[in-house]
Amino acid sequence: MTRVLRADLVVIDDIGLLAVGTDAAEGLYRVVDAAYEKRSIAISSNLHPAGFDELMPKTLATATVDRLLHHAHVCQTSGDSVRLTQALAGKGVTLLS
Repeated sequence: MTRVLRADLVVIDDIGLLAVGTDAAEGLYRVVDAAYEKRSIAISSNLHPAGFDELMPKTLATATVDRLLHHAHVCQTSGDSVRLTQALAGKGVTLLS
């Protein structure tokens, strides 16, 4: 934890793609709690913060989201996936032969 918190910015990418076990949920909470008001945290997720209780136990989800959203700048995006759009258009795709 000390090593992670040496960084000015902690980035956690793609939260919510897969269900997590209790240990992982507790680990996320511990990172967020340790960084709270000391370091910046950037999180990307397909889940709305209200849906974090689908990912982890409700008490951990509530505490985690509470700390994440306090003093937060929330950037919501919408639209199609750039990677999927490019793949469907044949860009960046190499045919196997």
